[in-house]
Amino acid sequence: MGDFSESTHWAEWNGKYRDCLRRFLKGEANCAPELYNRIAGSEDLYSERTPEASINFVTCHDGFTLNDLFSYNTKHNEENGEDNRDGSNDNASWNCGVEGETEDPEILKLRQRQMKNAMALLLISRGVPMLLSGDEFANTQFGNNNAYCQDNEISYLDWSGLEKHKELFAFVKNMIRFRQAHPVFRVDQYSHGKNKTGYPELSFHGLTPWRLNRSEPTLTFACLYAEEGEKTTSGQDCFIYVMVNSHWEAHTYELPIIPAGLRWHVAADTTQGVAYAPGEEVLLEEDGKVEVGPRSVVILVTA
Repeated sequence: MGDFSESTHWAEWNGKYRDCLRRFLKGEANCAPELYNRIAGSEDLYSERTPEASINFVTCHDGFTLNDLFSYNTKHNEENGEDNRDGSNDNASWNCGVEGETEDPEILKLRQRQMKNAMALLLISRGVPMLLSGDEFANTQFGNNNAYCQDNEISYLDWSGLEKHKELFAFVKNMIRFRQAHPVFRVDQYSHGKNKTGYPELSFHGLTPWRLNRSEPTLTFACLYAEEGEKTTSGQDCFIYVMVNSHWEAHTYELPIIPAGLRWHVAADTTQGVAYAPGEEVLLEEDGKVEVGPRSVVILVTA
């Protein structure tokens, strides 16, 4: 990564973003310090350019689909005719408890939640998000992570997934709308210090606001985006708080103090499986704290 640093015209697929986010969602706490940099646009890699040099992704045409990333611990390329030797062995995947297809409702719910967690974090990260076609409706390659040689149902997009996975599709669609509605995600320069809101444009937090040791492993953190009013359609400052819990237990997050007159609204909650269209976010009744369920992401926005 970063080899084209002498030219401002190049962007790069950020494989470090992919690997770090995958491992963190599996539950690897030691990935957290790196993940803060990845969410912030990978300035450690692209300091001579901008966040737009980072093409962020979780999956691509090579490797597991998003559904398979949370359905298989190992590749299943037997049909490729090379005794399962082809394709990467390092997938940072997790089957959520059962290898491959299952009818267990709890495992299926967890897999759906993990896919939404990945999509939510991808779409609130600075840089350019790249999605693999079919991930928005849980397309599978049945554990094959090198399906280029399969001209059959292994590599085809099964469009019936749109009907089967309506909730996932709606979640992804609304998260894309949410990103489009907030320019603070799409900046063309790295931000340091406070902006006109009086807050840092992007800051990272623990279960308690403003308290996070960025060098320590953790499975729980939050990030606060402060968007200047001149960049919003309402003309007032906007705040976005993303609470991330990759632990297998629920955790309670205290919320940061925001300017008087603003109220927190829920934009997305993967525990509930929902993301709301901009302008339709649900008012948060209790402003002081939020419980984030196991392996979940909750996104709040002010209005």
